Amino acid sequence: MANQSETVENNQLSTRPYYGTVLSVRGSVVDIWFKDHLPAIYTILKAGEAGHIIIEVQSQLNQNHVRGIALTPTQGLARGMAVEDTGGPLKAPVGKAILSRMFNVFGEPIDHRPALEGAEWRSVHHPPPPLGRRSTQSEIFETGIKLIDVLVPLERGGKAGLFGGAGVGKTVLLTEMIHNMVGRHQGVSIFCGIGERCREGEELYSGMKAAGVLPDMAMIFGQMNEPPGSRFRVGHTALTMAEYFRDDEQRDVLLLIDNIFRFIQAGMEMSGLMGQMPSRLGYQPTMGTELAQLEERISNTDTGAITSIQAVYVPADDLTDPAAVHTFSHLSASIVLSRKRASEGLFPAIDPLQSNSKMAGPGIVGERHYNIAQEIRRTLAQYEELKDIIAMLGLEQLSVEDRKVVVRARQLERFLTQPFFTTEQFSGMKGKLVSLEEALDGCERILKDEFNDFTESAFYMIGNIEEVKNKP
Repeated sequence: MANQSETVENNQLSTRPYYGTVLSVRGSVVDIWFKDHLPAIYTILKAGEAGHIIIEVQSQLNQNHVRGIALTPTQGLARGMAVEDTGGPLKAPVGKAILSRMFNVFGEPIDHRPALEGAEWRSVHHPPPPLGRRSTQSEIFETGIKLIDVLVPLERGGKAGLFGGAGVGKTVLLTEMIHNMVGRHQGVSIFCGIGERCREGEELYSGMKAAGVLPDMAMIFGQMNEPPGSRFRVGHTALTMAEYFRDDEQRDVLLLIDNIFRFIQAGMEMSGLMGQMPSRLGYQPTMGTELAQLEERISNTDTGAITSIQAVYVPADDLTDPAAVHTFSHLSASIVLSRKRASEGLFPAIDPLQSNSKMAGPGIVGERHYNIAQEIRRTLAQYEELKDIIAMLGLEQLSVEDRKVVVRARQLERFLTQPFFTTEQFSGMKGKLVSLEEALDGCERILKDEFNDFTESAFYMIGNIEEVKNKP
């Protein structure tokens, strides 16, 4: 009996909450003192009334002190206040109940609908899948967008980056991908907004609801006005939800991250607050590790695939910025958006010569697709070189062969534009989904000079090539 009562007492001791005391508060950085128990790194601590201030342990300073970053505003937190150790890391809800809902970093619904029921809660910290579980097959992920499928094919279970400055159409392209994913692949879409404006989140939610794709989608937002700790962790919350659908439900997942640069930026702010020495251009010294911990979890396994498309804001349009360079190394495809093409009305405003994909080899896409893509790039590159001559001397001064190249290139540029479903309400044009075969067929026929009798405008904002003949 004595032994039994001792066991019960020990169990009560192991499950009782431990409390510490706030020593100092400097913005989002909080130092806490614990008497006889030191919380592990990444443990969640709660303080304030009803535990509304949430702190994540970032470092153990000595045997009694920890330093944490607040994931919520620290208003009302003062020296001497009690802090409760929850005994575990940040957790995210997973399960079918999360579909059609919108969450914050803590997995709390923010869509003004009833509380979440029937969801399982899992830690947001997971190791990447081991190499033995990863799929070694390379498969194409069709998007229904001509320019991407022909010139920058995406990999199923791969990571594609959308590189571009402000206002060139990254978010519009992401929302179009969500629409096409649900219609074509019957998969699950998870949208993760890191450092998003609340206006963008509200517009996306309303747009997805109107398009009827919300039942197969979940959204997670760490908004621009939230502390850096919250913006830094929201990507891990989204990945935990995506991993559930891949590993437990064995479904394909499209994970859209807007914007991965703001994840790096949040890490930079946290690093500065924690007093770490900055590296080049003020970035955190641990940027490569932090980005890898997030990116390596996105992969193609024996049960399913998480295909990720990430918008990458490029500071001052400089592709040599350390944030852009580190992100490049994780990607299987890089889609570079061009301000010049956007100003010419060529949407999607993807630069076909700067964008590239590791999938665009003959061994993966096939000889025909590879040859057509190479010929398109060659034609567009020649046209780019001829532009200066045309600007100075005029089109008439070119040789007959060069004039043919210009006609082909201008037809291709316009044929590779496409009306989107998600912009119907703004443009008044009905959205088009084009299969890879139709897109290749159209490009091949343009390269053979089959449509020389048609005006350039006939190729602008159409679906497949047959629509040229019907356009006024």
